[in-house]
Amino acid sequence: MMITYKNIQYQCSMELTLDLIGGKWKSLILWYLGDNTLRFSELKRIIPQITPKMLTQQLRELEESGLVSRFIYTQIPPKVEYSLTPAGKSLIPILATMCQWGLSYANASSPDKAAIECASSVAKSADIK
Repeated sequence: MMITYKNIQYQCSMELTLDLIGGKWKSLILWYLGDNTLRFSELKRIIPQITPKMLTQQLRELEESGLVSRFIYTQIPPKVEYSLTPAGKSLIPILATMCQWGLSYANASSPDKAAIECASSVAKSADIK
C-alpha cells in the first residue's frame, strides 16, 4: 500500500517511520528529550559524539516532521528549548521497547557484562537541568 506524506511516496508505513526517526541520532534525541525540555547545549552534553552541525540538522528535521517542538524565548542572549510534541511522545514506548530489546540482546550475546537499565538513560537527562 503506497503512502504519500509531504509529497513523498513510501512503499509502506515502516518506510515512512524509518524516514522520520531512522538514522544514528534521531532516536537518541527523541529518547533523551522524553518528558524533558532541554536546551541545545544540554542535548549536546547528553550526546557528546554528535557534532553541533549534525545536532542542529537532526533537530530541524524532527521539528519539521512535527515530532519536536522548538520554543524561542525573546531575550538577550537568545534562549531556545526543545521538547517533544504529542506525536513525539507517542514514540517513547516504542523507543523504550527498542532499548529493552538492545539490553536483552547484549546480555544474551555477552552475559558476563552487566547492563544498565534503559530507564536510567532517561533519568540522566532529567538530572542535567
